[in-house]
Amino acid sequence: MNTLLQQLEAYRNREESLRWEGTFADYLEIVARNPRVAQHAHARIYNMIVSRGVEEVNGVRRYRFFEQELFGLDRALERLVEEYLHPAARRLDVRKRILLLMGPVSGGKSTLVALLKRGLEEYSRTPEGAVYAIRGCPMHEEPLHLVPRELRPMLEKELGVVIEGDLCPRCRLMVREEYGGRIEEVPVVRVFLSEADRVGIGTFSPSDPKSQDIADLTGSIDFSTIGEYGSESDPRAYRFDGELNKANRGIMEFQEMLKLDEKFLWHLLSLSQEGNFKAGRFALISADELVVAHTNETEYRAFIANKKNEALQSRIIVIPIPYNLRVSDEVRIYEKLIRQADTGHVHIAPHALYTAAVFSVLSRLKESQRAGMDLMKKLKLYDGAHVEGYTPEDVAELQREFEGVEGMSGVDPRYVINRISSAIIRKGENSDKACINALDILRSLKDGLDHHPSITPEERERLLSLIALARQEYDDIARREVQKAFIHAYEDSART
Repeated sequence: MNTLLQQLEAYRNREESLRWEGTFADYLEIVARNPRVAQHAHARIYNMIVSRGVEEVNGVRRYRFFEQELFGLDRALERLVEEYLHPAARRLDVRKRILLLMGPVSGGKSTLVALLKRGLEEYSRTPEGAVYAIRGCPMHEEPLHLVPRELRPMLEKELGVVIEGDLCPRCRLMVREEYGGRIEEVPVVRVFLSEADRVGIGTFSPSDPKSQDIADLTGSIDFSTIGEYGSESDPRAYRFDGELNKANRGIMEFQEMLKLDEKFLWHLLSLSQEGNFKAGRFALISADELVVAHTNETEYRAFIANKKNEALQSRIIVIPIPYNLRVSDEVRIYEKLIRQADTGHVHIAPHALYTAAVFSVLSRLKESQRAGMDLMKKLKLYDGAHVEGYTPEDVAELQREFEGVEGMSGVDPRYVINRISSAIIRKGENSDKACINALDILRSLKDGLDHHPSITPEERERLLSLIALARQEYDDIARREVQKAFIHAYEDSART
């Protein structure tokens, strides 16, 4: 207990040491020493990712930022960072696009966005990711917006920064009435991005179009103050508390964006291209935020088929997020999900999760047209195993054969982990120490197909044949294990 209390005290001291408050003049000195504090949202997110380290494996960049949560998505993540975030960080035009993650259910889209949001929260607490804002601004505004446009070119050259955007209506009124235009005296504080506190991270999800209000995005009038201020166009009579307001300086997530009513999507046209949006009876409000959305392939196809959506389509960058196609990484996904559960009394036998992963990955692979190439050989090549007669160049050629298609369908990890959970409960409910083997999991996977409402009879037959293939692979592994255990002086033979 004493140790916990000491840690709490140390935590409070660390939090206090991070706090900073000064004037705009003081902030200018900070920017002069470290221009990076004035970086825009896309650059902040890109720098956050690469700060954790980057390595190249088999010609693919692997970012350590993602490695504890996302497995088998190296190519998709490389494309996300190198084709969108990196050029966006360099202020190329791609940053004026909405990032749309498109892929099958349970493919990792939500996990990816959650990682970015959680990473931003942590990064804003480091010296490299420090964020400063005008004190009291409902949008946590970049203090450099205080500089009049006429003076910006000179200051940009002196500090080595780029100043984009204008003061929000509330701050413009505050500077004029409270400080008489003396921007050097305006108070500035360090802020910490937080989804829970609605600082720099916003989330918007669709609900009933008839009841959902556009105020959820852009804020609303505070009717209790109309009598005091006399006008709906007075910034003090308006709550700048919509998700677009609060996500300023960071990331704005649109969950299932394509399910949103059209009136909500209209605001994204101006936000993506011009970096501003309309709220109430005010001029366009500047916003610096990465807009990321996610959807499945069916909804995306319906969206692009609708001619009314052409304006928004041109403002979207689509990054496909397919299912993982590496068995070893699929095993890591199951291990991560099982670790989160209370299954200490259940032992999972060797190769059980591997066998389940073989079935999952087989269901996602496409039959190659190459002579002599079957699904099992392809599965092993994708997983980095040596298959006689094939080279790494053959693997690259196989990946190009169905690029953009392979991995976009098949059995999802959620179904498999549900069936593994069912096997665990069935075996472990009446025992203090139960063991789940590969056959238990395959049997549970097979039983689940009978109760899966979306599987056609043809698809069921295909999946049953893949379960048989996975069983055959397990039998081969078990046979080799037994041979290793019983061959006399096996280790000497192996060394020879």
